[in-house]
Amino acid sequence: MVAGACLAAGLAEVGGDEPSSKKAAPATSRDSQKAVRDPEEAQAFPEPKSSAPHPVADSPEVAAAETAEEGISPGAPSDEEVRRDLRQLERYYGRGSGHGGSVTVANGFAQAAPDVPDPVVAVISGGNAIARFPYRWGGGHGSFLDDAYDCSGSVSYALAAAGMLDSPLASGDLMGWGEPGHGKWITVYANPGHVYMEVGGVRFDTSGRAGRRGSRWQLAARAGRGFETRHWPGL
Repeated sequence: MVAGACLAAGLAEVGGDEPSSKKAAPATSRDSQKAVRDPEEAQAFPEPKSSAPHPVADSPEVAAAETAEEGISPGAPSDEEVRRDLRQLERYYGRGSGHGGSVTVANGFAQAAPDVPDPVVAVISGGNAIARFPYRWGGGHGSFLDDAYDCSGSVSYALAAAGMLDSPLASGDLMGWGEPGHGKWITVYANPGHVYMEVGGVRFDTSGRAGRRGSRWQLAARAGRGFETRHWPGL
């Protein structure tokens, strides 16, 4: 599987307004002041203000490049785990369901099978890079480089790893990202206060994770009522 800087450059130029130094963004961003407060914040296990700072994430381009160089996303499951979980997903969704069936989760990290398109692999790599990062409302808005991410900051980071965004977007702005409707591989569910996405049928969501270091990748589906659905053209 090949992903990385060449892929990102082919789709869009990423991170044009990021600082050159690896520095955490402020707790509130340029968007969070005007954005609707995440109504699912409590289900995301926000990081207490008294917590020690978490290390700052690398840029989305670095996350994608690491996958291209190493051939596997950081923290991803073994081939045996992938095959086992793919069998479980096939039984759960059924073949030809439109969910892809080629993305699985083990140990909190997503892994793509060889048939997954490269841009989708890059999105998975970005999601894996921050899968267990703390939640903080406004995190990841002022810059992709941060030590905590809210719902839209998380989705923005993962999409940017594939060059599908050049700067972070708030939840309401993601209602206009890409094209309307469900995608074959990637579907973003956005409303003014919350956003999550499904990648190959696997949910990437700050809400519903298992504790403060629970993964954003979740096999449990959720109803998309009240959300606009968006997808990247062709995916």
